Amino acid sequence: MILLRRTKLENRGVQNRCYSQETPESSTSPSRSSLRSLFNVLLVAGLGATAYGMYGLYEMMTLWPTQLRTDLRSGLKARDKGDFELSAKFLQRAWEKSKTLPIEVFKDEPYLKTSGIAVLLASVLSADGKRERAYDIYLESLEQLQQAGLEQELSGPEKLRAIAISYKLGEMAAELQRREDEERHLVWAVEAVLKSVFRLGEQSEGSEHAEHVNHVFETARSQPRDPDTRTMLSELSLPEWATKTDIASPLEALGAFYAEAGRADFAMPLYLQAISVLVPPSPEDSTDDERCRGAQLMANLSELIIRNQSKPTKEILQQAEAWALKGLQITMKAKEKPLNVNPTCELAFAVALFNVAALRRMAGDNAEAKRLFAMSLKQSKSIGLQTGIEHAEQALKELGASANLPSAT
Repeated sequence: MILLRRTKLENRGVQNRCYSQETPESSTSPSRSSLRSLFNVLLVAGLGATAYGMYGLYEMMTLWPTQLRTDLRSGLKARDKGDFELSAKFLQRAWEKSKTLPIEVFKDEPYLKTSGIAVLLASVLSADGKRERAYDIYLESLEQLQQAGLEQELSGPEKLRAIAISYKLGEMAAELQRREDEERHLVWAVEAVLKSVFRLGEQSEGSEHAEHVNHVFETARSQPRDPDTRTMLSELSLPEWATKTDIASPLEALGAFYAEAGRADFAMPLYLQAISVLVPPSPEDSTDDERCRGAQLMANLSELIIRNQSKPTKEILQQAEAWALKGLQITMKAKEKPLNVNPTCELAFAVALFNVAALRRMAGDNAEAKRLFAMSLKQSKSIGLQTGIEHAEQALKELGASANLPSAT
């Protein structure tokens, strides 16, 4: 029996994430696509004007260089009316003009602002079905950030913007079937994370690395930000910084890339590093969403350990089950908060139950396997996870148990 693992996200809602038992060769969509919603939020926070309301948004363009205001305002208005072709026309013009202006006119964190225009344009092009053009805009913006990084020290948010765009390019390269470009962009994003956040190459103890990573997040969230920067980003509906999930996502994406290529030796360290960010050791803390995403990665890691093992040894089973149980414990703790239902945790709980059940079955403990499969079935039904329902029902059938087992309660 193969464990469940996350493979793709068709749409942005968590309820649409699915898990499967497909082998890497049979997958039709890369598992890193499950991160699409996270990085779309990081790049462009929705198509609606969320910060000031429609009127305020259009009227507060005065902080942008005068050469860009009209095109940005017109592009946003057209976008919000659903006229993506017209919106792209105005935003393309704003993007081209921004490249001719002295960078000083954008004041603090200038590349966060210029890249924001490019990201907005690319998102409009994508919404209009022009994926190739959107890819080119993202690539041009990334190259601008990379070149700027060679000439000066970019701010934390500017570095993260480059990482997010590189991740997005990796995702789009997969959709456009550019396998080499996909790996290249994901590798760059991971290397940037390791250098910027984990201080790759520096000689220091693991505890010092952990303290530095935590300091990066806390500083980013609490640092004073120039009011003009905050307003200009809000006008484009762009976020100021990111969460631990945003840092872990490139690691997970590249891990999934190598897992699908059959390179478990490359994939495992990446999954482990992502888990260390999302589920740090005490006394550091994470949100429920971050910890449950870590639990999902533990499911992926458990599946990777057991993959292609027709007759796994006792030691391999114990390793896989240790990760699966850890993920289950995390999701169970999150579910102890009945007034704060977290979709990510609900989904991770269903998968964790199934994986522990499958491992119990492999170990010959059919009674416990039946109980956990029934619980997984109940949880999958409660959140509408069709793939989980089908797998749990099939597993119970193979064990000669009813799909309405009372032990699920």
